[in-house]
Amino acid sequence: MNFSTTLLLILAFIAANLPFLVERIFFIVKPGSGSKNVAWRLLELTVMYFVVGGIALLLESKLGDIHGQNWEFYAVNASLFVVFAYPGFVYRYLWRRRGA
Repeated sequence: MNFSTTLLLILAFIAANLPFLVERIFFIVKPGSGSKNVAWRLLELTVMYFVVGGIALLLESKLGDIHGQNWEFYAVNASLFVVFAYPGFVYRYLWRRRGA
């Protein structure tokens, strides 16, 4: 169980940062303007949240019965996912590059 928890946290961290590191829309389509705008990145972040949640449900079902959760659980998980996305956000929008 410890391995699956660690794996899930690492996967969530990577998935939360991918929308800010990859310039293709949903990792497939190159945008016409050359770079994605913030709306696409937020949509991708939301989709990745649900993908990681689905993987978490799959891992939990492999360990035993799935425990039902209330809205508070999902609110905390969404907040944690946004916190995980912070390094990618800083890299994309806040980090000043010299000479740029």
